[in-house]
Order: sequence, then structure tokens, then C-alpha cells
Amino acid sequence: MFSLRDKHLADDIVSQIKKAEVNLKFMHVCGTHQDTLVKHGLDVLLQKCGIEIGQGPGCPVCVTTPKEIEEILVLAKEGKTIATFGDMIRVPGVTSSLQQMKAEGCDIRTVYSIEDSLLLAEKQKEKEVVFMAVGFETTAPTTASVLLRDPPLNFSVLCCHRLIPPALQAILDMGEIKIDGFIEPGHVSTIIGVKPYEFISNNYHVPQVITGFEPIDLLMGAWMLVRQIQQGKAEVENEYTRAVKPEGNRKAQQILKQVFEPVDVKWRGFPVILQSGLMLRKKYAQYDARKMYEEELSELTEKEFTEPVGCLCGDVLRGLISSKECPLFGRQCTPDNPVGPCMVSSEGNCNIQCRYSKK
Repeated sequence: MFSLRDKHLADDIVSQIKKAEVNLKFMHVCGTHQDTLVKHGLDVLLQKCGIEIGQGPGCPVCVTTPKEIEEILVLAKEGKTIATFGDMIRVPGVTSSLQQMKAEGCDIRTVYSIEDSLLLAEKQKEKEVVFMAVGFETTAPTTASVLLRDPPLNFSVLCCHRLIPPALQAILDMGEIKIDGFIEPGHVSTIIGVKPYEFISNNYHVPQVITGFEPIDLLMGAWMLVRQIQQGKAEVENEYTRAVKPEGNRKAQQILKQVFEPVDVKWRGFPVILQSGLMLRKKYAQYDARKMYEEELSELTEKEFTEPVGCLCGDVLRGLISSKECPLFGRQCTPDNPVGPCMVSSEGNCNIQCRYSKK
């Protein structure tokens, strides 16, 4: 788990937290943070120190809504070549999944990046290729960079990108749980920097720390939050200085603004969150799958979509319950037979809990 040097540092951090005698609830919004917490037993270690760290809506596959999944299923049924990441292919929709549709003969491709989808469209120009773009500020710049290169017209994007800071505000505004501090995602923060989080601390007086993904990073992040609370502060501190610059990645920010505009969207488990999604600007409408295939998707316009019966992924994503409190967890819902997306994605809380529960 730790090198000898890191073990001494970890012991010192844990000792300092125990001396503080706290009873606090923190939230992070990153699947990689959750993996590190559970894999290394930090969740249990910190609970013994009076700190509970829960995962919020930090899994892009998990927060993609049932309607968005139905949109891509309709396009697959209409004969389009669908390209997306492996986890998305396995997420159950209301009527089917991309994995099931592939078994039924639809052209579904697993890709590792949007570049793979573009190559497919360039090589097979007789095919209409739709890339299902999911992810936060980390992956959205890759989508933008491809669209800036004038891809072929047989290529389009079903944009499901989302923005993290508005989701944090939504969690606080809903007021369902008390959050004493946020551990902010390192990957997203390399793009957006520090400033986009400051309104949370300023307006809600909630401390925040941007952390990396090693066990020491998360322990240090927890201690830095405790220290802020002890001092009566609410600031955005950057523990992950080796990767996150205060200003973020300005070039990535620039191309995001050039290609996308913010839009109000739903997240799985949430109502509409203002300015929390990204849609293609009018200049790039010719690559917007929702505009290109508006007629095919019209059948979904008036429909309402709900979670699978018994699935509590929405409550897990809002931090209301742990995965183990869902009645389907590990019983009807397993990694081999997932009912909800939190059990599908490698960044989903339920999948992570299942993978490491025996350890």
C-alpha cells in the first residue's frame, strides 16, 4: 500500500486527524478517488478517525440519463454505426442495451477515444458513424479538438458531456445531506484550474481541496479539509500542485468555449441542473447527431424514462446511501448482471465496492 516513507507520512496524517476529534462528512466527485479509497482501505481508516467520505456524481457513465441511452439505441436500430466507450455499451437502457443490440446484429463499436471513431468514419465513408460522447471537462476537449478539424460529414456526435461545478452547487442546493467539505477531482481540475470552484466556498462556506489519486493524496486532502474547518476557513486548496495549475489548461478551455455552449440538462438521479451540460454551437450543427437525426429521435420527445425497478443508482449518485444499502446490490445486481450503471462502470461506486469487497 505505502512505501516506508509514505507510511511514516500516512501515520503522521492519521495521528493529526485523530487528535482533532472530528465527526465530518466529505464528498468527492471522481471514480478514481473512490477506487483509491476502497482499494487501499482508506474509507475504513478514515471512518475510524471520524471522517466519512462518500462519492457523489463523479462517474460520467453513471450520470448519463436513461433518455440519452435510449437516444443512442434508437440510432443503432436505425442502422447507424455507433461508437463509444466499453462501459457505455453495457449500461442497461429501458428497452435494451448497446451490448444486446450488437448481439442482434447492430453495428456497435467499442473505442478508446473519439479519434478511433473518426478513423472509422474516414475509412468507411458509406457508413454513418455516431460517437456517443460522455465525460466531464476532462474528455470534452478531445471531442472539441476533433470537431475543429472538419471531420467527414458521415461523422456525428451525440453529446452527453457534463460540467462538475454546477453539479456541486445542485447537491448543496438540494440540501438532502450535510457536506462538510468537498474533495475535488484532479483530472477535471487539470483542465479548469482552481477558480471555477471558488463560488462554492464563497457562497456556501464549504471548504474544498483538489487532490491527486495516490493514497497519500487523499489522506492529505482529508487533513487539509479538517485543518480548514478547525481554523474556520472555507477556501479552495490545491494539494495536487504537481499536475494542477491555478489557471488550469487555458488551451483546452479555449477550444471548449469555441465548440460548446453550456446548457441546462438532467443528470441521472437529479432534476435539471442549470448550465451543467454542453451542446455543440450552431457552427458545428452539421456534426450534432440530435439535429442530424431529429426525425428518428422524435419518438422520444414526449416520453418519460425512469430507473429500473428497485435500482437506487440515483440515491447513490446524490450521496444519500452507500452502494451496500441498495437492496439489489450483490444480489440481483452484480458486475456480470448489472441492473444500473453504477454497477457497470469501473468508476461506479457499486462496481468498485463489488471488486474490492472480498479484499
